[in-house]
Amino acid sequence: MILDSLLGMFSVDMGIDLGTCNTLVCVKGEGIVLNEPSVVAVKRGTNRVLNDGNAVGLVAKEMLGKTPGSISAIRPLKDGVIADFDITEAMLGYFIRKVHGRSNFFKPRVVIAVPSGITAVEKRAVYNSAERAGARRVYLVDEPMAAGIGAGLPVAEATASMIVDVGGGTTEVAIMSLADIAVCESIRVAGDDMDEAIINYLRRNYNLMVGQQTAEQIKIEIGSISDLDEELSREVRGRDMISGLPRKTVVSSQEIREALGEPVSAVIDCVTRTLERAEPELAADLVENGVWLAGGGALLRGLDAVMGQSTGLDVRLVDDPLSCVARGTAVYLDNLALWKETMESDADDL
Repeated sequence: MILDSLLGMFSVDMGIDLGTCNTLVCVKGEGIVLNEPSVVAVKRGTNRVLNDGNAVGLVAKEMLGKTPGSISAIRPLKDGVIADFDITEAMLGYFIRKVHGRSNFFKPRVVIAVPSGITAVEKRAVYNSAERAGARRVYLVDEPMAAGIGAGLPVAEATASMIVDVGGGTTEVAIMSLADIAVCESIRVAGDDMDEAIINYLRRNYNLMVGQQTAEQIKIEIGSISDLDEELSREVRGRDMISGLPRKTVVSSQEIREALGEPVSAVIDCVTRTLERAEPELAADLVENGVWLAGGGALLRGLDAVMGQSTGLDVRLVDDPLSCVARGTAVYLDNLALWKETMESDADDL
């Protein structure tokens, strides 16, 4: 323990939000120091990362959907869990080196946020990948707990705090009290599924094939789930499925609202199921404390209002919903003694 503390004086310990779409790294006293897409470009048929191991993040995302036959741009995480172990390890190693420097002696301690619904095997995969990528010690924390800590909610007090973290691959819903999760549910429906719903809508109604990056931009620019004061529209370019030629069309926010109906309904159903399982005293607290929205999906226009209508509770966005999980991991790392029991059970049970 003393040696660990001494090593900590010379290393840059970090908290990592290892997301399906983006990876964020937070360092004590510096805040968010890295925010890059969870994408890696490799030579097709191998696990060799291009550009001497540097084709990761922003560089690799630019290649998505545009690579020649000899290159693959891969997202190694799917639905919040590791789908490709070797490439995830390479990606983590790149991000850790980028933040920590290239020293191999003073390795960092790392806290990684993981979905609350993953299995012990999936946790072990994250743990091992981080160790092989260069971490001295690895701690795992549930994403909703990290989001609650990062949002500044009173998760350690004897009152209910409820967070809905709509990420890229998973939606995490949790009610927390006394520094632990009382009720939680994790579903593998989130931002990626919204993008896929837009792709399917355009293919079905316009015979237009678009890529995932285009669908994501449509969602960000004109996506909504409730009526807007002024409806929006956007030009969309893609490939005509009948002629096979490039084509463009214009879609409206009303159409995108229709496309997003199914995945958003799944998220709201998850929230109501979690509330139904809450103990009466926790439910009573939530009448006053309300529900907090985090994650990139929380920025979808009207989601807070629709969720409030469905639950009858006050639904609000946390400050900077995109980074609150990463900020929570850094706070967790800074207060390991406070979270010792959860920390030790995570490490020992793997």
